[in-house]
Amino acid sequence: MKKYLIPFLLISMAILTSCTTTKTVSESNKTADKTPFVWEGANLYFLMTDRFYNGDSSNDVSFNRTKTPGKLRGFEGGDIKGISKKIDEGYFDKLGINAIWFTPIVEQIHDGVDEGTGLSYGFHGYWARDWTNLDPNFGTKEDLAALVEKAHAHGIRIILDGVINHTGPVTPEDTVWPNDWVRTGPNCDYKSFENTTACTLVSNLPDIKTENNQNVALPPFLIEKWKKEGRYEQEMKELDAFFTRTGYPRAPKYYIIKWLTDYIADYGVDGYRGDTVKHTDETVWADFKTQCDYAFETWKKNNPTKVLDNNAFYTIAEVYNYGISGGQDFDFGDKKINYFKNGFNNMINFEFKWDAQKDYEFIFSKYSDKLNNDLKGYSVLNYLSSHDDGGPFDGNRNKTIESGTKLLLSPGLSQVYYGDESARSLIIEGTQGDATLRSFMNWEAIKSNPETQKTLLHWQKLGQFRKNHPSVGAGIHKQISAQPYTFSRTFSKENYSDTVVVGLDLAIGTKELSVGSIFADGTKVRDAYSGKTGIVSDGKVSFDTNFSLLLIENQ
Repeated sequence: MKKYLIPFLLISMAILTSCTTTKTVSESNKTADKTPFVWEGANLYFLMTDRFYNGDSSNDVSFNRTKTPGKLRGFEGGDIKGISKKIDEGYFDKLGINAIWFTPIVEQIHDGVDEGTGLSYGFHGYWARDWTNLDPNFGTKEDLAALVEKAHAHGIRIILDGVINHTGPVTPEDTVWPNDWVRTGPNCDYKSFENTTACTLVSNLPDIKTENNQNVALPPFLIEKWKKEGRYEQEMKELDAFFTRTGYPRAPKYYIIKWLTDYIADYGVDGYRGDTVKHTDETVWADFKTQCDYAFETWKKNNPTKVLDNNAFYTIAEVYNYGISGGQDFDFGDKKINYFKNGFNNMINFEFKWDAQKDYEFIFSKYSDKLNNDLKGYSVLNYLSSHDDGGPFDGNRNKTIESGTKLLLSPGLSQVYYGDESARSLIIEGTQGDATLRSFMNWEAIKSNPETQKTLLHWQKLGQFRKNHPSVGAGIHKQISAQPYTFSRTFSKENYSDTVVVGLDLAIGTKELSVGSIFADGTKVRDAYSGKTGIVSDGKVSFDTNFSLLLIENQ
């Protein structure tokens, strides 16, 4: 492959330079130093902790997890140190990422189960056994503390993944939680609110009785575990203090809320993504957000020199099948719930992959209108592929350039699922179910495949443009011209304002855009995609580039 690498590098250098300006993509990122972080315009990277990068091979096997799993259903070695290593290397900086969400890292069930797809271990993190401890396969609390510190040093926020709805499956090694903690049936049929919340998602996935407001004792197995680990007294002391401060009953949901929010107070993580949100009463999440806010303020008070800015703690809801067209409500059929008013700043938008099949203006104008009216003050998280959506926008990875353009230029938060930027295959032979979406990150292709590098470069340029300009995700969209397709985005908050102009589906070579409604004559502007500069004259600006898009910013 080496004989192809040198020509590609020469092409890449040509892309990133121009006869008038020699700023590179990474150099243009310096403008981000002056740019406030705005959650509503964030460029978020979602990764599976176990499948991203192996930073510490010594923790690859824990709790004697040595049984042979189904394909891609066991631990593969990815860990917290691996994420930190890629932060250190600048991988996320080059992608313009300013928030990272990774799958849960709490201690998982020790054994595995066969769900009909071969033996599965809890590599994905959604099968909690002990919320107070990290799973050794993922790393230690010291690793987490180091990761948050490294991320913050790069201006990157950290979002943890929180599960309150269920425990892990029952195995010979992992006993079921007490009856006053969980139900083991019936399975949900999703035909009503009750039959979506007071039920188990699947067989052998005990459902936390989050509607229970009665005092319950800790499970005997957990007490025994903590005593063996020498931390029983400390855990009990902290629980007593939590329940005394809050006045909450010692109900199952409040124990878990305490355990999850400890990671905020202890390490300064910036947000939580709530898992299976619609499968609990909505008030659970309102209480969760209250305690998240308290924990975040506690961390800030205790770590005044480490506080990044005045942004509040951020929460994202996974309400399966919620779409932006629903506005603030999710309809269960017999009941509508507003999760935005019950603890969430944002909801994952399952509708985006369908809207992405339409033209640019349809997507951009629709989302700008929704976010600046029905959803004003809130936002949605757009995605094109994920860890559990079996119908991604580009399952065969034939439209990687189009995917990047539509996702990263759309209003709302963008979710880059690990490998979207590198065309990691979503079809793995020999897998069953969602395992095909969860292969290990394709680092070798990034290192040696010219086509992969070309795709990655496109996502990097758009990602950095988005990061440098909150107007892209959080601003107001306005079409300037249908032919050539040109639009503006404008954003203002307090003393900060940001405006850009973008042109798509343009001719290769010389192209002229009308920008007079945004930039005055004589304004020096720059195309962030090619690095070339120009001056606005008679309300227009011209660029000669080898690309079909222009990302115009004030120089």
